[in-house]
Amino acid sequence: MMNRRKFLASGIAAGLSAPLLSLPAWADTGAPRLLTATDVHVSDYPTVEAVRWIGQTLERETQGRLKIRLYHSGQLGREAEAIDMARYGAIDMTRVYAGALNNAFPLTQALCLPYVFDSVAHMRRAMDSDISDVVLQSFQRRGLVGLAIYDSGARCFYNARKPIQRPGDLHGMKIRVPGSDIFIDLLRDLGANPTPLSLGETFSGMETHMIDGAENNLRSFHSSRHFEAARYWSESEHSYAPDILLISQKSLEALVPDDRALLLRTARQSVQVMRTLWDASEQVARKAILDYGVQINAVDMPAFRAAAKPLLDQYLAQPDIQSLYRRIRDFA
Repeated sequence: MMNRRKFLASGIAAGLSAPLLSLPAWADTGAPRLLTATDVHVSDYPTVEAVRWIGQTLERETQGRLKIRLYHSGQLGREAEAIDMARYGAIDMTRVYAGALNNAFPLTQALCLPYVFDSVAHMRRAMDSDISDVVLQSFQRRGLVGLAIYDSGARCFYNARKPIQRPGDLHGMKIRVPGSDIFIDLLRDLGANPTPLSLGETFSGMETHMIDGAENNLRSFHSSRHFEAARYWSESEHSYAPDILLISQKSLEALVPDDRALLLRTARQSVQVMRTLWDASEQVARKAILDYGVQINAVDMPAFRAAAKPLLDQYLAQPDIQSLYRRIRDFA
């Protein structure tokens, strides 16, 4: 299996040693091109399958001239590492969670705020509008191009100790969060002790009692097998923050115009492919965790919304974030 160290040492990543402004020999020639893509999720995860579909479509439409080699299951490292690798051209494409982008790309904060979306349907309506174009275009300031915005479901709390029904139930609990100020501050406001960890470290963190639980979507809860360590799933639905598919601006601009247009178009079309897979796999995941004995409970939603409001108000003091937030709420 390829890992990040082997990858960076291989000829695939040889472009790192060249000046960043230089273009490889295949640039703008129409020569065969192999694009590398990464994802921390497992092989059958909907985002992985969607990128695989993009690769299959590109290969078919270009008679094999344009292909994607996909490294899933975190083979090339964490999301934060993948973002930097794409920015500097060591890889071409990566799918990352929007929360991992908040600090470097502030407009993504509007997508990650607590209770900005009411449901999956609300999120999809908003992301099918030009709101997604505004967010995707913002990546070009730092060497990336946004290709598509994928679903990531409703993020909820899960833990090994007890059902979470009100914010007070989280008091003192150590909860894994992604490395995003929004999620760290939200958990702190809810009375928990936020613990930033990578997805890959979460299972062992619960097993060793370094943390009590985490928050994530149901599909990831299942695919990561966290349900084996945490038997309580509490449907707080505090975030529907999506995933974002990115490509290195250097890699995209090096393609011939027709291939560039094909890639951009195919990436947008992959959103519906991903959604179809997501809906089906989420049903499978819910049945699987119930069969395993996980207890699912509703929460006091007004209490959670009230507890999250100070954080929401803090971010809405930023004009750009407030503007996007209001446009998103128009689709509720």
